Amino acid sequence: MSSISDRVRSLIDQSGLSLHDFAAQADLDAEQFLECLSGTSPFSTVDLAVIADEFHVSMDWLLTGAEPPLAVAARTTTGKAAEALAAARDYVARRADLDKLGYTQPWRPVSPAAPAGSTYAAQGEALAKSARRAVELQGRLVVQGGLPELIEAVFGADVAVEPLGDGFDGLAAMGQGAKLILLTTTSNPARQRFTLAHELGHLLADDDQDVHLDRDIFERAQKIDPSEQRANAFASVFLLPEQSLRAAVGAVRLTRESFAALCCDFMVSPATLAYRLLTLRVIDAGACDYYKRMTVREAAVVADRVEELDRQVAASQEKRLPGLLVRDTRAAYDAGKATLRPYASLLGVDVDELRDQLASEQDNGGTE
Repeated sequence: MSSISDRVRSLIDQSGLSLHDFAAQADLDAEQFLECLSGTSPFSTVDLAVIADEFHVSMDWLLTGAEPPLAVAARTTTGKAAEALAAARDYVARRADLDKLGYTQPWRPVSPAAPAGSTYAAQGEALAKSARRAVELQGRLVVQGGLPELIEAVFGADVAVEPLGDGFDGLAAMGQGAKLILLTTTSNPARQRFTLAHELGHLLADDDQDVHLDRDIFERAQKIDPSEQRANAFASVFLLPEQSLRAAVGAVRLTRESFAALCCDFMVSPATLAYRLLTLRVIDAGACDYYKRMTVREAAVVADRVEELDRQVAASQEKRLPGLLVRDTRAAYDAGKATLRPYASLLGVDVDELRDQLASEQDNGGTE
């Protein structure tokens, strides 16, 4: 059975670096590093965390030799999905490392209230109602924007957004102490928002255990897969709760103009709103077909809210780091449990520049 030293030596061989250059790249003391390799002294948790971060492996693999399922999926998948899985693997590995340092992800699931024998759609609806109650207990509103921040604060799941291009909507990753939602940047904020709610549904339903990949959440196959039916029902009810929606519709006479305004108010696509109104029997199939043909931008134009949409588009095209992961990585550094390197690499900045920046902030009382 291989040891930690054996696995570190395999990394050195793969890197093509000398022992001293490997230690230097990981910012480790060369003499102490050689003692750890020889077994004279053990590797510290901080040393292993630095090696894992610098050479893109999980700390769990260094400690046990086991390769997590997400790592296997990232290694065996191609295309845009492979890029998404690689990004998710990196974030999940970072969370696993933090978990070993005592920074556990604050995952807060909800209890579904669907009776036994319910359809998958009914399960999703019941789960969404429980999730809405959790949001309301914290005095928050789903329709006020900032859905990634809300999900992190209420449920303790990390939300990241990466520029992964077309052909991929999102994924939900579970395992190694991590709960992660990864989305692609897009010019369609309504679709990104629905995808985010959809992936939250997968996490709360505990689907697939390891990773649930959604290349296209609206493809026809989704209507067949039970877990997709549940996640879509969850997203629809979570974003468009019956009581709030009926009240909003009841306050106006439903016209093309008022329908477009409702799309903007709830930040959903016309198709999502039309299907939800059809499910609630507020409109018939003919009206649903009429309204769902409207695009997100057409709705904004009809409602005279194009500037609002443009701000949402700009936000949905931005890369977003997982907020809880960033917070805990910084906390581990501040507590002296990790070096600055993992924090710098997560932020995508040079470690020396970040060290200078933090020193400058400290000199100025943290006001910068």
